[in-house]
Amino acid sequence: MTELTEPEVKLEALLGIINSSARQAIAEYKKTGHGVPSADATTFHPLDMATDTLALRKATRLLEGAYHQLSAILAPPQHTVMNFVFDYNWACTNVALRAHFADVLEQYPEGLSVDKLAEAVDLDKSKTARVLRALSLMGCFKEVKRDVFTNTRLSLILKSENNTGCYAHFHSRDISKYAGVLYETMIDQEFSRSHEVEKAPRVFACRKEGTEDSFWEMMKKDDERRDIFHRGMLGHSEMMGTSVILHQYHWDTVSSVVDVGSGIGAFSMPLAKMFPHLRITNHDLPEVMVQAQNAWEKHDPDALLDGRVELVPNNFLEDIPAAGKDVYYLRHIIHDWRDAEATTILRNIRKAMGPNSVVLIHDCVLFHTFQEPGVGTTDGLSIAPKPMLPNFGAGSHGVYQIDLTMWFLLNSKERTLDELKIIAAAAGLALTQVYDLVGTMVMEFRIAQS
Repeated sequence: MTELTEPEVKLEALLGIINSSARQAIAEYKKTGHGVPSADATTFHPLDMATDTLALRKATRLLEGAYHQLSAILAPPQHTVMNFVFDYNWACTNVALRAHFADVLEQYPEGLSVDKLAEAVDLDKSKTARVLRALSLMGCFKEVKRDVFTNTRLSLILKSENNTGCYAHFHSRDISKYAGVLYETMIDQEFSRSHEVEKAPRVFACRKEGTEDSFWEMMKKDDERRDIFHRGMLGHSEMMGTSVILHQYHWDTVSSVVDVGSGIGAFSMPLAKMFPHLRITNHDLPEVMVQAQNAWEKHDPDALLDGRVELVPNNFLEDIPAAGKDVYYLRHIIHDWRDAEATTILRNIRKAMGPNSVVLIHDCVLFHTFQEPGVGTTDGLSIAPKPMLPNFGAGSHGVYQIDLTMWFLLNSKERTLDELKIIAAAAGLALTQVYDLVGTMVMEFRIAQS
């Protein structure tokens, strides 16, 4: 038998990872008792809505990283590079979202003709068909007969009631516009060297349209856009699987939690329901606390009445949070800010902490594709098996796209673990543990010992 060359050995290793990770994902679906999902499914699988899917997410990260790396090796480079560019799924998705394709098709489980769908949404028939066919290639909608389409498990995400659909709406309508001026901002004299929020690509794009409003001013003026954004943030959490932390942290040994920059309670509401012994303080700006009051009164009024949850206005850049609590939790807060402001936020929290308090920073963490020789793990960060890229390559696609989103939108960024440790150290905090939740990480910090 001819010995395999080194490149062939690596290809076989990637095939092995693809096979083993796919089988692991299949096993996770089977554990639910509902089998594996079908490509033709028109309903969600129970695991799609579960909050503790860490094992599935780890298998998927390996699967996506390995098969993209394998394809990049075996496919002609012209093909692979043009695939980067020939990707207008975001534009077709935006059409489907804004025209409510999935909502209309929901009423016709056996399928609806393009003629009738186009009439229902008041769009041109032939153009509607082209959008549907492009998305159907990816499993989003299905052509069951010639020019007759139904929903699929993927297209259900595009229904108007779906929070992740709102996140897709926000990205495909707004963020794509800001991405379109990226190179211009990198060579513009005013914008190119600046890391101020006022010099983000969003600002450049809006100026071209004659708008000078900040992002938050834009939100205040447009009720529909604001609703899509806030619901989209819930969808972002669902997409990134951030609720896994409800199952992976020892909340049963904690008595008090401060949700810093809590919004309307996307994290603290399920936390309060799962762990009713907790005393939770939600901190955010006054106008957000008004929205939060309405959300809690609607979804969990008992938590307010029992005094288990307090809604306390607080500006984390200026105010010290509630003092002496066990856990100070920040989800997708630090990545919004430059180092100076991020340090200020953590210093204010440090002033409120007791000797046994912890800070949990829940954010995406960037990890370089180059691994230093001899390094196995880095402070709890997972490293992909060889010959995969150490950071899982395309298996970490979402993390690096969110980093770009923060740049386009706010001129901010996701950080490496070392960068987060430096900011925390400047605030008097030291890293004690890392929880790899796939897509996001939770980093536990305590008061640094002098």
